[in-house]
Amino acid sequence: MERAGVAVSSDLRSAFTRPPAWVAEAVVAQIFPDRFRRSGRVAAQQGLALQPWGDPPTPTGFQGGDLYGVIEGLDHLQALGITCLYLTPIFSSAANHRYHAYDYFQVDPLLGGDQAFDALVAELKRRGMRLILDGVFNHCGRGFWAFHHLLENGPASPYVDWFITEHWPLKPYPEPGEPCGYHSWWCDPALPKFNHANQQVREHLLAVGRHWIERGIDGWRLDVPDEVEPSFWVEFRRVVREANPEAWIVGEIWGDARAWLGGEHFDGVMNYRVAWSCLGWVADGRLQQGHAREAIPYGCLSGERWKEVLLETLSWYRPEVNQAQLNLLDSHDVPRALHMLQGDVDALKLALVLLFVLPGVPCVYYGTEAGLSGGAEPECREAFPWGDPQAWPQDLRAFIASLAALRREQPALRSAELAVEVLQGPDGDQGLRLVRGAPGGEQVEVVLNRSRRVGLEVAGLEGRSLLWACQKGCGVSVERLGPQQVSLRQLWISSP
Repeated sequence: MERAGVAVSSDLRSAFTRPPAWVAEAVVAQIFPDRFRRSGRVAAQQGLALQPWGDPPTPTGFQGGDLYGVIEGLDHLQALGITCLYLTPIFSSAANHRYHAYDYFQVDPLLGGDQAFDALVAELKRRGMRLILDGVFNHCGRGFWAFHHLLENGPASPYVDWFITEHWPLKPYPEPGEPCGYHSWWCDPALPKFNHANQQVREHLLAVGRHWIERGIDGWRLDVPDEVEPSFWVEFRRVVREANPEAWIVGEIWGDARAWLGGEHFDGVMNYRVAWSCLGWVADGRLQQGHAREAIPYGCLSGERWKEVLLETLSWYRPEVNQAQLNLLDSHDVPRALHMLQGDVDALKLALVLLFVLPGVPCVYYGTEAGLSGGAEPECREAFPWGDPQAWPQDLRAFIASLAALRREQPALRSAELAVEVLQGPDGDQGLRLVRGAPGGEQVEVVLNRSRRVGLEVAGLEGRSLLWACQKGCGVSVERLGPQQVSLRQLWISSP
């Protein structure tokens, strides 16, 4: 059995360079606010042409989810075992996803404005829950006040150096193939890029980072941070950690993040390597085609290949960083896990088991518990189907809650220690054995069988507590080797 491990240098042990301790205990829900829940309490929405709730998601148009709706959904989320919310952007924007910000110091009025934000923070604190916000500091929207000033005044604008211009006049709505005249994110004229070499730009964005920490959030998820000058994030970490030494800073970096996780920049990243590798293994040859890209190479994986990807990823980082990675199966940027698994709910349950037992922080995308299965964006941004759960495509609430409870009950599942073995059976490399926890201490053994046809025999449990997960009728046969062996829990993936 191969064990992941990495040396920790003594100069990286200060509180500033280490992730906050609370993160290892967290279970996160990612919420896309416009599609989570509409409360009907937002005055700014009254009389507006909102799309009907539950309409197919489109790139434009608003369905009216708001922050009061998030408050109304907290009982539901806590029942799942969620302890921390990650909200995609909430600042004033002309886009339903709000990555096109025009004012970083104001919560979008359609979400309920600052009053709804304050109510949400107060309610989360009352419940002992945490909140991280999405920070989009690489680019803004073309309605951003300083860019609007530039459009109105041309090169005479005092904000001309806040952006990088190429020619005049600027064309914020160019014809197809026509250059817009300024640097934008991935050549999208709707998203002007900031000039981070300008000190006033840096000071403005750093003030945003500090402001919302002081308003009560517990950290930031940072959008495309590898496209920003690294020295900016060194300053950002200093400013945020001065405001709250326990703030969690997560970067959206989809691959190798070693350059960013040494202690100067971020505490962790969105761990898409867990997403594509776990889905590739549990699919057992039945993964949806057509969605692979360089940063997230979806494909069916053998057990050995899954083990290679996972242990390589863990070996890149310090143990405390591995505990602070935001692990996920899907998000607002990629097809939902159930879409990738072609509707195979049993395979999704196996993937959820992996999500909750691997080192790192499990993050559940809203609607997973209801069986939402949207494809590539914007299809993955469906409205949550509030109402009778019997009408949901699936009801996975109890299953997810059981995994969150298991993680709370077993400290070894929150550790950085992991050993992995691929288990052979009648269906080939159909199983995985994971040992969580440090040798000589409390350990939990996790056995998974992905076969849809046959069972799996396991021996050599060495007195550890045991969790096994498999499809009904394709069980795990356990050879108990000692009186200390305790059967911790069995998770049938299919209903009896």
